[in-house]
Amino acid sequence: MVAEIQTAQDVWPMLAPVVFVPHEESEYQQLVEMLDNLIDVVGENEDHPLASLMEVIGVLIEKYEDEHVPELTEV
Repeated sequence: MVAEIQTAQDVWPMLAPVVFVPHEESEYQQLVEMLDNLIDVVGENEDHPLASLMEVIGVLIEKYEDEHVPELTEV
C-alpha cells in the first residue's frame, strides 16, 4: 500500500485540478464541464480508460447537488 500512496503523491499535482470536491458554484460548473467532455470521449464504453474518472466526477457533482441544490417539490 505504501507504493500506491507514493504513486498517488507523485501524480496528485497533475490530477488535483481535475479531481476535487467542489465547494462553490464555479467549481461545480468546472466539474460539470469536465463531465460533459468526458461523456463526449468515453460515451457508454465501460472499458474506456477514463470511465472510472467519469464516474468519480459524477459522484462529486451529485454530492454538491445534494448539499447545495434545493429539490423541486410538486405543487
